[in-house]
Amino acid sequence: MELRQVRYFVMVAQELHFGRAAEKLHIVQSAVSQQIRRLERELGAELFDRSARQVRLTAVGERFLPEARALLAAEQRARAVVAELTAGRSTTLRLGTSTGLGAHLDRVLEALAGIAPETRVELVAARAGERLDLVASGGLDVAFLRGEPDTRGRDDLRFVPLWQDPLVAVLPARHPLAARPDAWPDAPPGVLALAELASVPLVLTARRNNPSLVDLVVGACHDAGFTPVPGPAYGSLEDTLTAIGAADPSDGLWTVVYASHAARLSTPRVAFLPFGHPGMELTTSLVVRRTDPPAGLDSLLRACAATDDGAGSDRDR
Repeated sequence: MELRQVRYFVMVAQELHFGRAAEKLHIVQSAVSQQIRRLERELGAELFDRSARQVRLTAVGERFLPEARALLAAEQRARAVVAELTAGRSTTLRLGTSTGLGAHLDRVLEALAGIAPETRVELVAARAGERLDLVASGGLDVAFLRGEPDTRGRDDLRFVPLWQDPLVAVLPARHPLAARPDAWPDAPPGVLALAELASVPLVLTARRNNPSLVDLVVGACHDAGFTPVPGPAYGSLEDTLTAIGAADPSDGLWTVVYASHAARLSTPRVAFLPFGHPGMELTTSLVVRRTDPPAGLDSLLRACAATDDGAGSDRDR
C-alpha cells in the first residue's frame, strides 16, 4: 500500500467524483482511477460502488476511510517532527474543519497569524464523528464542530463554544417565495417562514453525515407544523445547488446552507433567504483533548476571541 494511493482514495471519498478529485490532486483522472484500482486489489475489496450514476463508498470503503485519514495524519505528524528538528520550525496545529466555515475560518487564521506567526496550521477535512475520533486519538490537535455533539464515552474531550452559525434557505431564484417582496405579512423583505416550505421537497444530506444539521432542520419543520417532503439525494453541495437552480420554479426544491458560506456559493440561479423561524442556527465549538492539549491551543483560542464572532466559555461535557 502506497501513501499516494491512500491520499487519492481520501480525495475521491471526499468529492465522490473521480474528475473533481483529480483536479484537486493536480493529476489526470486516469492516474487516480488506476492507483485506486491497485489499492483495491491489494486490499482485496472494492472501496467504491461505480455501478450507479454517482460514485459512492462501499461498506468497506466507509470503514476504511477513517483509518486512511488517520494514516495520512500520521504521515503529516512524522513530516512535522522532521521539519521542526531540521528547520527549527515551531508549533504545528492540525486543525479539523468542515465545509461551510467560510469567513469564520478566514478570520481565525488571519488573527492567529498576527498573534502567533510562528504557528503553522494544517487543515484536515473530515466528517464530524471522525473529527472527534481523530482529536481523541491524537490524529488532530483540535477541530471545529457544529451542533450538540454526542458526548457519550467522550470524557476525554472538552468543547469550547465559539460562535453561532445561522442557516439560510436555498431556493430556485425564480421560485415565487424568492421573487416576492416579502415572505409573509409584516415580515422583513426576503425573510421566510418555514411553514411556507411545507409543500416544497427538501434536499438534505444523510443524517449519518451531519446529524446536528439534519435534526435541527427536521425538528424546526415539525415545530412549524409539517413534516418536510423528502427530495432527491445528490452527491455534493455543488450538485444540489445545480439541481435547485434547474428545478421547475413553480414546484422547486430547497435546502439549507450556513450563512457564512452562502456568499461563496453565490449563483444567479438560486436565492439565499434568511429564516424568520427562531433557532435556525448551530453553535460552532472547538474540540480539544482534556489531557495533553497542543502547544498552540492558547494562541488559537485567543485568535477565535479576537474575531468579530468572539469565543465563549468552556463547556465541560
